Amino acid sequence: MLLAGHDYGGAVISAAGSAAGNVAALVYVAAFALDEGESALDITGRFPGSQLMPALRPATFPGVDGDPAIELYIDREAYPRVFAADLPCRSATAAAAAQRPITAAAIEEKSPAAAWKTIPSWYIVATADQVIPPESQQFMARRAGAHSIEIDASHAIALTQPAAVAGHIAAAASSASRRRYDKPA
Repeated sequence: MLLAGHDYGGAVISAAGSAAGNVAALVYVAAFALDEGESALDITGRFPGSQLMPALRPATFPGVDGDPAIELYIDREAYPRVFAADLPCRSATAAAAAQRPITAAAIEEKSPAAAWKTIPSWYIVATADQVIPPESQQFMARRAGAHSIEIDASHAIALTQPAAVAGHIAAAASSASRRRYDKPA
């Protein structure tokens, strides 16, 4: 199985990849490849350049215990500049209206594991990203020993460069498949 994640999805595949026994490859697409005990907030604060924090707007929702919890949205006016600068204006405006929030707790949560330490990884660095600065992405890719490529794109890279993203995922799948069949019996 191959796991791919964008943004916070990188933290998810790192944890899931460590828990599952059948993951052959991880693909991070402008994503958080966190180390054990590290949070997305830790990485965001380690390197300058993220425009995300000033653009976030809180909203409350009832948590599982009934107490109010906080979820975060990117300000609709800032969304095109921060998240999707290379999308056409109309598409960026629609994406801003349709965005899904993230809980504040999620970006503060410490990663329970770092699957990239034992599972081959691939990384796509979005060099015009204003959410996760390219320097942060390059650091995480190097640290993971990932097969990485850099693409001149915003954080909305999967929408603006779908062929390049799909190609890198396909290369990871092909490599993982070859390794699986090349293992001695």
